[in-house]
Amino acid sequence: MEHKGKSIRPFIGAKDFNLSRSFYRDLGFKEGVIDSEMSVFQTGSLSFYLQNYYAKEWIENTMIFLEVDSVDRYWKELVALDLPAKYENARLTPIRIEDWGKECFLHDPSGILWHFGEFFI
Repeated sequence: MEHKGKSIRPFIGAKDFNLSRSFYRDLGFKEGVIDSEMSVFQTGSLSFYLQNYYAKEWIENTMIFLEVDSVDRYWKELVALDLPAKYENARLTPIRIEDWGKECFLHDPSGILWHFGEFFI
């Protein structure tokens, strides 16, 4: 089968939809409001849907990996945003170096874990 996809857009949920919308705008994503229950957030050609839906087990087991050009640069920019001071439950985990590359982490206010990584290969 030949996939001729143009993008892939995961759906994520939010415990507090408006708080999460603000969080992702502060993180640098551009919001496109679809309706009162869903928005699409975009950076360049990458995007995801945020929906006004919360299921604890689902949200706390959701992880998204965003490959970035430089984890070191990205980490400095994340720290400068000071999101944990602005959003309860948001937290940062510093850069870890692995055999495959390096990454840092950010939990959003609902508990979704973002991996920001750079591959060595």
